[in-house]
Amino acid sequence: MNTAEQYLKAIYLAQRLEDGPAATGTLADMLEVSPASVNEMIGKLEERELVDHEKYKGARLTDEGIRRAEDALQTYCIIERFLANVLEVEDFRGEATALEAVIDDTVAERLDTIIDRRGECPDCFDAESDKCEYLEVPADAD
Repeated sequence: MNTAEQYLKAIYLAQRLEDGPAATGTLADMLEVSPASVNEMIGKLEERELVDHEKYKGARLTDEGIRRAEDALQTYCIIERFLANVLEVEDFRGEATALEAVIDDTVAERLDTIIDRRGECPDCFDAESDKCEYLEVPADAD
């Protein structure tokens, strides 16, 4: 199940990849859901004034949507780096995706004190490789 924050994060990254509005098909591929599910969530995000959507052009984050997406990306990055670099969890991406929806800001802040998160976060997140560029993972885990 994808949360609103996961959609905001995907739109943020798709905008960077496409250098413009995020296409429904791109979001469906990124989130592994149907285009109908993407349209339904974009409608909800638009009602909350987090996304502007123009039919046949795509979705674009509002200023508040960008702020929320950056917060979600930062939390995901913290969880991913903690799981991969501290706990050495093999499926760190799957676990990070499952945990990002349930970890609150306090837990994320405490995990952040354990890892050595860079000040560039979340701009350290590479949209094409879908990971933090400072993530240290064994070659066979990527």
